[in-house]
Amino acid sequence: MGDTGKDERYTAKGRLRTSVYEAEMKRLQEQLVLLQYWIQSQGLKVVVLFEGRGSAGKGGVIKRITERTSPRTVRIAALPKPTDRERTQWYFQRYVEHLPAAGEMVLFDRSWYNRSNVEWVMGFCTADEHQEFLRSCPEFERMLVRSGTVVLKYWFSVSAEEQQRRFEARNNEPLKRWKLSDMDLAERELYVRYSMAKDTTFQYTDIKQAPWYVVPSDDKLASRLNCISHLLAQFDYEDVAPPRVTLPEVRNVPYVRPPLHEQTFVPQLF
Repeated sequence: MGDTGKDERYTAKGRLRTSVYEAEMKRLQEQLVLLQYWIQSQGLKVVVLFEGRGSAGKGGVIKRITERTSPRTVRIAALPKPTDRERTQWYFQRYVEHLPAAGEMVLFDRSWYNRSNVEWVMGFCTADEHQEFLRSCPEFERMLVRSGTVVLKYWFSVSAEEQQRRFEARNNEPLKRWKLSDMDLAERELYVRYSMAKDTTFQYTDIKQAPWYVVPSDDKLASRLNCISHLLAQFDYEDVAPPRVTLPEVRNVPYVRPPLHEQTFVPQLF
């Protein structure tokens, strides 16, 4: 974020004001719906990858993107750890089945880049597997682009100080403590190793056909707006939203419904 000076959009600490965020998010979400219709009408295939450290804000921006869009057009792929069978497959195989068909946009909440980040840092893959990923990943993504798939890659970047603050906030709030996993604790301890992994990942996979876009995310609200604004700017879309429809009259069909007292209702507490 640049010098905010006396910009009234920001607090004294330089963070975006909530009122500004909410107004702009409403506008951007309206545009996301228009983009959704455009993707459908043009038969586009769009893949959006969200990567970054724990607590960097990936889940938050994904939630805002999908909040007003249709899950049939804009869907989330958040794969669990691989099964024993999947571990024997070609590495990219389990991701391929989640790729979009025409008229779809898939948001990967973490992706095949697990191999060059989490798996490499935590020792879940071998050195040879790591090197093979770095060699084959650019070719895999070039294949996707050549096949007509739009590939967008966002890396959410959070400072060590802000990550610690967010982890401590989760730890202090019982309703959010479930978000603080053993992997998060390990990631905190291995912060420098994760920095090494990210730098190596970029060195091999920041390619012209599918470049990495870094989203500074210490200001969580601003990062969401910046990411969504950039995502929208990647498409020269038009407003092809369907017009208002006329609701049909209910057909009058001879039928007598059973008495309501024969049904079991939930207690009316409110």
